[in-house]
Amino acid sequence: MRPPQTKAKHKPANLCATAAPSSWGFFTPLSFSLKETDLGLRLFLLAPQRFLGVTVMSSLFSHRTNMGNDEEVMLMAEDCGPDLINSQDLRRQCSISRSSSAYYHCEAQEREHTIDHESLDYLPSHSKVYKKWLQGKTYRKEWDRWLLMGLIGAAVGMLGFLVHQVIDYLIKLKWDLVEKYLQDGNIHMTWLCVLAFGLAMVVLSSGSVLFFCPAGLPSGLPEIIGYLNGTSIRHLFNIKTFLGTFVSCVLAVASGLFCGPEGPMIHLGALLGCGLSQLQSDILGVHLPIFTRFRNSADKRSFITAGAGAGIASVFRAPIGGLLFTFEEVSSFWDIRLAWQTFFCCLMATFTTDLLSSSLYGFVYRGHFGFFEAEKRIIFWVKNLLDLNVLAFIPTILLGMLGGLLGALFVSLNIKINKLRMQFFNSIPKLSLRKISKLLETVLILVCTTTVTVYLPYFFPCTPVTSVRNNSEIINQFKREISEYRCSSNTWIGPDGIRYSNQTFNQAAALLVESGKQGITYLFKRGTHEEFGYSSLCTALAFYFILSCWTAGSAVASGVVIPMLYTGALYGRIIGLILVSIFGVQTNEYGAWIDPGLFAAIGAASFFSGVSRLTISLTVIMVEITNDVQSLLLIMLAVMVAKMVGDLFNASLYSSLLKLKCIPYLDVEPFVSHRRKWLNLELFSARDVMEPGVKVLHLKENVASLAQLLASTSHGGFPVVCRPKPEDPGVFQGTIKRFELCMLLENEHIFEPEANDESFSSSHLLSYEKITVEKLPNLSRLTTLLNRYATDPQYQQLFINLEPYINRSAMSVQAHFSLQRTYIIFRTLGLRHLTVVDPRNQVVGVITRKDLMPFPLEERLRLQLAPQSPDVGEQPLDSRPWMCS
Repeated sequence: MRPPQTKAKHKPANLCATAAPSSWGFFTPLSFSLKETDLGLRLFLLAPQRFLGVTVMSSLFSHRTNMGNDEEVMLMAEDCGPDLINSQDLRRQCSISRSSSAYYHCEAQEREHTIDHESLDYLPSHSKVYKKWLQGKTYRKEWDRWLLMGLIGAAVGMLGFLVHQVIDYLIKLKWDLVEKYLQDGNIHMTWLCVLAFGLAMVVLSSGSVLFFCPAGLPSGLPEIIGYLNGTSIRHLFNIKTFLGTFVSCVLAVASGLFCGPEGPMIHLGALLGCGLSQLQSDILGVHLPIFTRFRNSADKRSFITAGAGAGIASVFRAPIGGLLFTFEEVSSFWDIRLAWQTFFCCLMATFTTDLLSSSLYGFVYRGHFGFFEAEKRIIFWVKNLLDLNVLAFIPTILLGMLGGLLGALFVSLNIKINKLRMQFFNSIPKLSLRKISKLLETVLILVCTTTVTVYLPYFFPCTPVTSVRNNSEIINQFKREISEYRCSSNTWIGPDGIRYSNQTFNQAAALLVESGKQGITYLFKRGTHEEFGYSSLCTALAFYFILSCWTAGSAVASGVVIPMLYTGALYGRIIGLILVSIFGVQTNEYGAWIDPGLFAAIGAASFFSGVSRLTISLTVIMVEITNDVQSLLLIMLAVMVAKMVGDLFNASLYSSLLKLKCIPYLDVEPFVSHRRKWLNLELFSARDVMEPGVKVLHLKENVASLAQLLASTSHGGFPVVCRPKPEDPGVFQGTIKRFELCMLLENEHIFEPEANDESFSSSHLLSYEKITVEKLPNLSRLTTLLNRYATDPQYQQLFINLEPYINRSAMSVQAHFSLQRTYIIFRTLGLRHLTVVDPRNQVVGVITRKDLMPFPLEERLRLQLAPQSPDVGEQPLDSRPWMCS
């Protein structure tokens, strides 16, 4: 039976409560009279895209002048966030949220750009029209899926090769232009030219994401993680985002900013996975009639997952690492079939990148096509593997602890910088000025970075290279630093026929002038015990840590993997140098492990783990990029210690960014605290967190009432019930989504007069493709139709048969069902709506993603515990670690 309508005096509370969380589902209905239809229609047009407190600014504030003072207060209260408990307590919630910067406290403009998305079902709706559509598709013939995986891998591999080539070419061009000034000792002119070259690239890089594709900011990885968890994010997968992210990434890295291409490459790989699997684009107007069976949420996410893994595999030449990275960090839904297909996709990506790199360098053909040289395909190749001693585990533990501490510090500083950045930019009312301000920030970062990289090495003297054998390689490695900073050398051929040299180089230039990738190569090199001194290492560590932390999150598409590896390599080499200072350079086989290059690699792994909290995939990636299998145990130990220490202080960088951006993400396990103690959700039931106010539909719905319902509510879907007899209560049959109802209403030929005892005609059924859409095609036309349906008396006599279109396999749980197991079912199955029923299978409530987030869970459960704990509200809200502000 339908619940009674909310009384008019509660309208303001309901308006504030439900204008925001529309796409969570179908709860706390909005009540509008026919006089309010215009406002309801505006809400309808905006609501399907709103999620977790996104305000419908233009609709609501345009009607503020016609409302009373109370209504205006409630509209202003929208900025506090969504309805987290119940609408009757909304005023208290809003005041609490405003005063404490609670979980979903985000400025209205920021919300408009960052959380303007809705929840997703992982599996398609199991309706009659869906089953009819499936009958025309092949079953268990997977050749097309494997073909697409191979094509995605090859495309990502070519893109990764192109990214590397463009970045290397631009960096070489930049320093070649100023080489003459360095040779003449004109350091000021050098700084000016490098800055001018970098400014041109940074302005284009930042502008491409600010004015062309806002979804590209800054790396896209948190957004990809959120999407694969079940959150739809607007503009994340389109051609403009792809082009803008690519341009911004290569220019940002080449400009000299302390960042890397890894995060954007994951985003670009996911974009290719989405585009090649769906083969349709609204921007380009392309809808190819092939591979249509993959146009569903589950398959789409599988290809996006594979593309993201291929992005890591291509940029690091680490296929196994890419596979494990998607498993450990990116994907929320995993099975063995997807693992095999992602494995093949990563293989194709790495193979394609290696094949192209084998013969092309700087876009010039070098020969040796298909000859994979280890020095070229292994990014940070370590030639001299060292025999280890059990004593090496002691400094490794120290490095792991240091990595966890510094990693947690990096995460904390980066989040605080991003919060200050958001608060400052949100205080600028005009959008164009806000974007220009973000662009000027990147310019300021570049000025500071260029000043450090150009002027700092000028104050360091030239020092001799301690390694005397194989000096042709040493000369090639430090050629640029030598020529730029006037470090001369003499070479001669010894009696043994080997070329020797008193080669000198500038330590700070070797670490800062080159890209971070080249600096890591220098730091990982074995047998160079005293190649870098304390002063150059500590100076580079301090500046690189601060500037890379500031750069991460700025208005460019950038990644933090290279900065993480580089920072860890710097302090790892410092620890190794301390051991060399204590024990000296060991030449015997038992002491050979005392090598700064070894501890640089371990330090890089520890800091990477301290920031990202990755373990398995990180260990494999470190082995693949260094070829140092001998150090596997040390790397594993450092990674584990760093993760455990870092977890004592805060969450990983990606998890923190998800909360900062207010992207709703469901963890594997729910963590809810009450009075500083963890709550066991097995002690609670589904009824404790469900939304009881549910609008239900019937198998046969009146067109006029359906139009009024859509216009007056913002719910993302509705449960459908059936009455065996008119006097019986409705029994739950399934669910139907809002977009599906909209597409049904756009086709008047399916409207029929009510049949008393006969089923509706099935001759005019809409196909599955027509009702399954990701966004409404024509909003203005739909607005006109809904106005007509709601006001024209003839539609009071017309009905729609919803039976062929409802999801018959919609999940439901009993009201007394365990809350812990409810959470597991919801996340594991990737649900958007979970209907709660009573023992007679009648709908009593609904649970959505919003209800299972940490803050709403705690607020709901706090009410359950309130009688036993009158002082439950003593803990300050802003002390909770899971809050988003």
